[in-house]
Amino acid sequence: MLSQSDFRRLAQFIQGYCGIRLPDSKRTMLEGRLRRRLVALHMSDYRQYCRYVFDENGLGDEVIHLIDAVTTNKTDFFREPEHFRFLAEVVVPRLLETKRTPRLTLWSAASSIGAEAYTLCMVLEDMIRAGFRFDYTVLATDISTQVLERAARGIFSTDMARQVPSVFRGRYLMQARDPGRPEMRVIPELRAKVQFMRMNLLEDAYPLSQPSDVVFCRNILIYFDKPTQEKVLDRLCAAMPPGGYLFLGHSETIAGLALPLEQVATTVFVRV
Repeated sequence: MLSQSDFRRLAQFIQGYCGIRLPDSKRTMLEGRLRRRLVALHMSDYRQYCRYVFDENGLGDEVIHLIDAVTTNKTDFFREPEHFRFLAEVVVPRLLETKRTPRLTLWSAASSIGAEAYTLCMVLEDMIRAGFRFDYTVLATDISTQVLERAARGIFSTDMARQVPSVFRGRYLMQARDPGRPEMRVIPELRAKVQFMRMNLLEDAYPLSQPSDVVFCRNILIYFDKPTQEKVLDRLCAAMPPGGYLFLGHSETIAGLALPLEQVATTVFVRV
C-alpha cells in the first residue's frame, strides 16, 4: 500500500514538475497506476519505489514513466464541436485576411492520443476542398510519451471513430483490412500534416520554431492551481502573434488573470 507520506512526496514532485494536483483523494488512483512500474522495476512495494526515485538517483530515468502513469488522457474527435465550427466560419477566414502568406500554424497543446489534432486537420482539409486557398501545419504536444507514440500511429477504435461525422469518416479514415480488427486509421495525407512532440507546459520557454496562429489548450488548465494557470497562459500568449486565437475548454476561464487576451466567443480568445 502507498503510505500517506510517500503519496505526499510523489504528489508534491508531480505538481512541481507538470502542475497536476493530486489531492489526498487520489492516493488510491496513484497507487493503482504505479503498480505496473513496481512490476517493471521488480520492486516489492511503493516505499522501495520512492527510495529509488528520490534517494537513489532514479528520478532521471523514471520521471517520464512516472508522469505517463499519472496523466489523464480523456479525448474525443470533435469534442466541444462549437469550437470547430467557429474555427472554420470565423477564425480561419479572419486569419487569411490579415496574413501576408496563406499559411497557418496550429498547436494542439496537451493533445493526448491525437484526436484533437486530427480533427483540426479534417476541418481545415474540408475548407480547402470547399475552395479556400491556404496551407497549414499542426503541432501536437503532450507530456506523455506513451500517448504521443499512439497518436503518431493515427489508429483509433471503430467506436471512437463513430464520433467523426460520416462524410469526414469516409474521406479521412481508413477501415482496417482485417475485418476482425475494429479499427480505423487516419489517412497518410493527414498524418503528414501533424508533428508530434513531447512538451511540458510548465517549461520556462516553449521550444517552438514559429509562433502559432491558433492554439487549442483545452481541459488541461483545470488540473492546475490558479498561479500555475496564469503562468501557462502567459507562456501560451507569448507563443502567439497579435491576432492569434486561443481556445480553452468550456469549464476553464481566464477571469481574474492579467493576460493580453480578449474574448470573442465562448472560451475563445484573441491575442491583443
